[in-house]
Amino acid sequence: MGRKKTLRCPTCGSLVTATDEEFPFCSDRCRKIDLGKWASGVYKISSPVLDPDVLEGTEGEPGQRERRDDE
Repeated sequence: MGRKKTLRCPTCGSLVTATDEEFPFCSDRCRKIDLGKWASGVYKISSPVLDPDVLEGTEGEPGQRERRDDE
C-alpha cells in the first residue's frame, strides 16, 4: 500500500519519517542545534525581497525617499 515518506534530519542526516515525534528532526538535540544556528546568525536569507506586495508598508522601500517633517 502506501510507503512511509522518509527524509533526512537537517542537522545530522539521520533518516526520519513524518510520523516521528521530533519531525523533521531526529531528536530534540538536533532541533535545538538548528535553533541555535538561526539565533547566532549562521543561517541567513541571502537574496533581498523584491516582491512589491511584500515591501508595501515597510520603511525604507526602494525608490522612495524619506519624508521630512518640514515638507
